[in-house]
Amino acid sequence: MNEPLAVAYLAVMSRFHSYINSAQKIIQAYKGNEPLALFLKKFFSVNQKYGSRDRKQVAHLCYCYFRQGSIMNKLPIEERILSGLFLCSDQSNEILLQLKPGWNSKISVSINEKLSLLPEIGSIGDIFPFTDELSQGINKTAFILSHLKQPDVFLRLRPGKEDLVKKKLKDAGIDIEIISRTCLAVANTTKIDEAIELDKEAVIQDLSSQRTGNFLQSSLSNDPLRISAWDCCAASGGKSIMLYDLYPHIELTVSDIRESILLNLKKRFREAGITNYKSFLADLTSPPLTIRHSPFDLILADVPCSGSGTWSRTPEQLYYFEKGKVNEYALLQKRIVANIIPHLKPGGYLFYITCSVFQKENEEVVQFMQQNSGLQLIKMEVLEGYDKKADTMFAALLRNPL
Repeated sequence: MNEPLAVAYLAVMSRFHSYINSAQKIIQAYKGNEPLALFLKKFFSVNQKYGSRDRKQVAHLCYCYFRQGSIMNKLPIEERILSGLFLCSDQSNEILLQLKPGWNSKISVSINEKLSLLPEIGSIGDIFPFTDELSQGINKTAFILSHLKQPDVFLRLRPGKEDLVKKKLKDAGIDIEIISRTCLAVANTTKIDEAIELDKEAVIQDLSSQRTGNFLQSSLSNDPLRISAWDCCAASGGKSIMLYDLYPHIELTVSDIRESILLNLKKRFREAGITNYKSFLADLTSPPLTIRHSPFDLILADVPCSGSGTWSRTPEQLYYFEKGKVNEYALLQKRIVANIIPHLKPGGYLFYITCSVFQKENEEVVQFMQQNSGLQLIKMEVLEGYDKKADTMFAALLRNPL
């Protein structure tokens, strides 16, 4: 190798080792008590020596580390960073090409073949060690492997804005995948807000979250022109906006336990053009609830949960999750539904939603409602997203007898 090539090679190797060292430093400092994305933002804000490409590479290595769960967890962090990159890649990678050429040559083989090449043999079950808790009908292998891939970003196009949004994205040179007339998928690095007016023209909303609207429409028999609805755990208001778009004449009430969240929701509602609604603060775990606008034809309960159906987006939550927390969430959900059911009209509907894949948070809470309130189950379904680069969610519609 001549001198200029040798110098260039050493510079490349130095940069790659710098990426690995930086990722290792972040992983050692991170304790899982805040979203990794927020922690990375703070880290790069303090350490401004990283350029845009450097930040992207280091962040990707960190996410790959957490995506593999507990595979090879007895090995040094540097080795686990590289094994995570290997497992999460399906095309030749410049870092692996230099540091692990044997792995890079096998980059397109199956996961089981990749595992056989690792120095500490693992199984795919080590990625998600809670499969005995999964809801019925989930393909365990497909679900586990989905954690090795970053999901897409999905847009729900608002009524009358479908063609406009597609044109704006095309004009901005953004590649889109058309899922349906009202749903698009884009790469997770896409800067959507630079091309369209978010909330006014389209809402960033996961595919399975959008499918809850289809689930409700196909199951709900009430006349939508006379519906009064309460989104009792409204959070940022994504499902409330969807409910409004599906039923424009709805009498909408929203609540949340956090005042800051409701302030953000009100801002989103203004941008979305929603002005006719009521809102209030409420701790749904503390009975009795005094609600001025009660009772309702429909209560939408997108309850706090483990978020286990979204961990392919936030693999650090899977990495730090403790199995006992499933029971804690299930108890919380049962307290919430027990307190909101009395505010349902006779003949009214309770729409129960989680972004969990755990049976204790899903089917068992539905069973609890049936046994303790007399609600009748109309339909329940796991909305699989693991085969669509999307989240996995659970939805159930129950009716209060007349």
